[in-house]
Amino acid sequence: MLGDIAEKKRKSRKQSILFPQGLDEIIEENNDVRFIDLFAESIDIPSFSFNMKESKEERTAYHPKDLLKHFIYGYLNSIRSSRALEKQCHINLEVHWLLKELAPDKNTIANFRRDNEKAIRKVFQYTVHIAKHFELIGGKLIAGGSTKPWAQNS
Repeated sequence: MLGDIAEKKRKSRKQSILFPQGLDEIIEENNDVRFIDLFAESIDIPSFSFNMKESKEERTAYHPKDLLKHFIYGYLNSIRSSRALEKQCHINLEVHWLLKELAPDKNTIANFRRDNEKAIRKVFQYTVHIAKHFELIGGKLIAGGSTKPWAQNS
């Protein structure tokens, strides 16, 4: 009975794949990664006091803008783990585009986060400043009491 069912033709996993488009054409014009790229490229890294370390080995270090882009991407997509961010470099086309196919390892990502905690905080404060400038937020203080409401599942 199963022999009579028409099945879709599967391709061999060993067959070479040739993308008909460039990476820039695959990522849509209104994709969030394009905004992240534009935002991170506009930041003056020295004025935010990013730690620009030289690599101890004979290889070149990642530029802080590239690691900041990766960090912001993870933040916006609820990816907090350095291991998960590293994995995204290998499986996610958006991250391929954003980092121009760079693939920092988990230690590099974790060290960037640890060594630049204050600078990253300044970047997020800067985003609030930009949002206020373009009147995307009001900047009004909203305070709540210290009581905790309780909910029931029923």
